[in-house]
Amino acid sequence: MSDASAEPPSGAVSPAAALLRYVGKVLAVADMEVRKLRHDPTELLTRAIQPTLWLLVFGEVFAHVRAIPTGNLGYIDFLAPGILAQSVLFVAIFYGISVIWERDLGILHKFLVSPTPRTALVLGKALSAGVRALSQAVIIYLLALVLGVAMDWHPAALGGVVILVMLGAAVFSTFSLIIACIVKTRERFMGIGQVLTMPLFFASNAIYPTDIMPDWLKVIAHVNPLTYEVDGLRALMLAGGQTSFGLGTDIGVLLGVLALLVAIAGWMYPRIVV
Repeated sequence: MSDASAEPPSGAVSPAAALLRYVGKVLAVADMEVRKLRHDPTELLTRAIQPTLWLLVFGEVFAHVRAIPTGNLGYIDFLAPGILAQSVLFVAIFYGISVIWERDLGILHKFLVSPTPRTALVLGKALSAGVRALSQAVIIYLLALVLGVAMDWHPAALGGVVILVMLGAAVFSTFSLIIACIVKTRERFMGIGQVLTMPLFFASNAIYPTDIMPDWLKVIAHVNPLTYEVDGLRALMLAGGQTSFGLGTDIGVLLGVLALLVAIAGWMYPRIVV
């Protein structure tokens, strides 16, 4: 008996080939977004000002106050991973404004009539946000080195930091894209983005441990993805760093939130042109 019936129909694509095509489209979108950065690299330098001020001014002052319990860590050591997470948040949360620009310039319409899956468009933008955020990690590491922070330079720890930075940027840039799909104007988007950044930052463990928070704030902190990013970064960046939730939990929460947000953004993405 012939095995011809077991062969895939003519023109059919195997799951592996379909996955490779999907990944290729994600990378193509990400590459296009990253190329924009090459035309204006000063954006990275201007975004380095805020974390520098937080570490050099806020961190140095509170390191002498000694009012915040940080266990066996000095306050600058405790703060450095939180400021990296803050930098990632600030880079990613305004990423959605580029989608509004693309709509106004007619570029978004070309994307939407292409055969590229909507989720691939979303993931490509999320990946490019992660690449941008990595530049902030380099800046924070250099500042931490100057300030004498005891860093973990093991390759596995550095690789884990890269993963967490890219995951955090992907989460908040996708959230930003959803906001852009809802408000649809640059002015409203900027207003909402500015309103969201500070609550997300302060309702996390970035600059103080959750143990000293009031109970209602602890609840918010435990559903805030930034808390899990900071927790993972604190364990990986610092020599002898520890995690409160477990590194697997930190990464798992970020992956779960990202999957949910990508599904929502993929569904809403075409509605931004309406």
